[in-house]
Amino acid sequence: MSINKTRRFLYQMARLLGDVNAVKQGKVGKRIVRRAAGRATGRAMRKLFK
Repeated sequence: MSINKTRRFLYQMARLLGDVNAVKQGKVGKRIVRRAAGRATGRAMRKLFK
């Protein structure tokens, strides 16, 4: 298994654990909004620095 695959797996697990934690704490909506904001920011930065 390469380093990139391992890294990708670890990030996916961290995201999944964050989702589980948000469900337990009842903060799913806040997490969804923050994730959407992060995606929008990433897309804007990608377009800006293309």
